[in-house]
Amino acid sequence: MAKEKEFTALIEQNRGIIFKVIRLYVRHDEDERDLFQEIIFQAWRSFPNFKGESKFSTWLYRVALNTVLTFKRRPQLVIPHENLAELEVSQGEKNQHEETEALYMAIRELNEIDRMIISLHLDGYENEEIADISGLTKNNVAVKLHRIKESITKKLKGN
Repeated sequence: MAKEKEFTALIEQNRGIIFKVIRLYVRHDEDERDLFQEIIFQAWRSFPNFKGESKFSTWLYRVALNTVLTFKRRPQLVIPHENLAELEVSQGEKNQHEETEALYMAIRELNEIDRMIISLHLDGYENEEIADISGLTKNNVAVKLHRIKESITKKLKGN
């Protein structure tokens, strides 16, 4: 029971990581809900193997990313979402929302490794931690990050 409480508390503290990973790879609400549950399940299943050699957030990020990438490799049934109701928001919120969506779109266009690297960077992970998660060297992460930032900047500026 103590392990269950510890796991629940850690997931609650780090649930934002799960949502960010899902949002970068999936666009439909149903898939998001399914993936959230699957990530929690996979994390719970793997929790006894968590040795604390890295931060829990780093470990959870790796579990979430592996789960999402496995999900993305499965054949998907595409169901069009038509006639979705428009939400009324203020102009400031609308502009901020549009900028955020443009950033997410630019990140979604990256390959899976680059998407993972930039999302970890945006979440505040250091290059060394990103290297541990991705299996790349710290120097390779730094070079890739520089190139990814340039690529996203060009996309956002319309170049």
